[in-house]
Amino acid sequence: MYFKIIQKYDKIITQGSDTMDNTIAAISTALGIGAISIVRVSGKDAINIVNKIFKGKDLTNVPTHTIHYGHIVEEDNIIDEVLVSVMRAPKTFTAEDVVEINCHGGIATTNKVLELVLTNGAILAEPGEFSKRAFLNGRIDLVEADGIINLINAKTDKARTMSINQLSGSVSNQINSLRNHLVNIISNIEVNIDYPEYEDIEVVTNEKILPDLKILNQELKHLITKSEDGKLINEGINIGIIGRPNVGKSSLLNALLEEDKAIVTDIEGTTRDIVEGTITLNGIILNFIDTAGIRDTNNIVEKIGVEKSKSIINKSDLIIYMLNNNEPLTKEDEELLSQLHTQKHIIVINKTDLPTKLDYPAEAIKISIKNNVGIQKIKDKIIELFNLEQLEQEDLSYLSNARSIALLKQAQKYLNEALSNITSGDPIDIVEINIKECWSKLGEIIGQTYTDELIDEMFSRFCLGK
Repeated sequence: MYFKIIQKYDKIITQGSDTMDNTIAAISTALGIGAISIVRVSGKDAINIVNKIFKGKDLTNVPTHTIHYGHIVEEDNIIDEVLVSVMRAPKTFTAEDVVEINCHGGIATTNKVLELVLTNGAILAEPGEFSKRAFLNGRIDLVEADGIINLINAKTDKARTMSINQLSGSVSNQINSLRNHLVNIISNIEVNIDYPEYEDIEVVTNEKILPDLKILNQELKHLITKSEDGKLINEGINIGIIGRPNVGKSSLLNALLEEDKAIVTDIEGTTRDIVEGTITLNGIILNFIDTAGIRDTNNIVEKIGVEKSKSIINKSDLIIYMLNNNEPLTKEDEELLSQLHTQKHIIVINKTDLPTKLDYPAEAIKISIKNNVGIQKIKDKIIELFNLEQLEQEDLSYLSNARSIALLKQAQKYLNEALSNITSGDPIDIVEINIKECWSKLGEIIGQTYTDELIDEMFSRFCLGK
């Protein structure tokens, strides 16, 4: 029925639901059977619209941030017994008038309340439109908006903590501090360029700004490193388990997950498609991907699985490459091992309970899945490779998505070019160009500069009602 409501008002939506003059509404809680559902309304007419269907106090005259008991009615028919929260601008999430109708959690009841709100003048909100309005009205910046969606999607306590830090503004403060230092340098350069005739101005030279730029470059480098850690906390670590058929890849997946996720047989080529499973290690999600055994085959289905396995190598943050202690290295093994030198990997030798026929690298981890030997060593190596113990001790105040990290790296690139300009003896106005570009890229992270396409794409990732 909810989708019928969406279709019913689709024509209205396409006429401009993202226009800031419209009052928007949506169900903000998960649609289903429950004790309570919330229908959220935001905009200049929010209070008047809800007041039309509310039997109780006159909501247009109640104080802000108050809750009122009454009924939602359609003409003379009572639809539901409700509590209505009235919050007046600007001290609301969207910085607009906001009304939240707390109704009973039945699907039919919640949909009917939403329908009445829409028929009385509200527009159905698009996904993320409440948060989008909060950004456009200056209530939050883009980093804080990221914090909201990350908090909703957080699967671990670390991810939750990091999201709260983003939402609180502590991460944005770091970006703003860098920008403020840069703008001070830019301002002093501008004064020297525009007003060279003033004798009482301190002359700004490349040599004078060099120490400050070096300090800012170190701060940027530190923030990039920590933000890449933040991406791992937020998204987890993707780990591909690769190897020839029948070396124990599916058995290892089951052992790591401590459940029978993958089918295990003695028949080569049993795994034809990827099988996935997750665990939490030191507060970080590990996404394990069991792949089809890599070998030459004429079987069409198995061949597709082999190609998928090879593609996983480039998509994974870590590769666990498995070898059989009871079999010598093959040409295929050597080729795959040579590909792994450019990325993080762990070499695992399984079936150490059988006679050794393999000449393996010294760094390999020897295990016997059959006898449950060595599994913890793999987990310990993952902790070491990704420095997960260090993450336990940090405040988790940094960025966590690919867009922001890419912009940080672009900002550092321009700052490095400014430092290179100074080393080359270029005029200070040339140096200033790269400093300004660095300042601008940092501004894109928090949304000081943005495109409509970016904002639409970003907030479309939110759920309805948020």
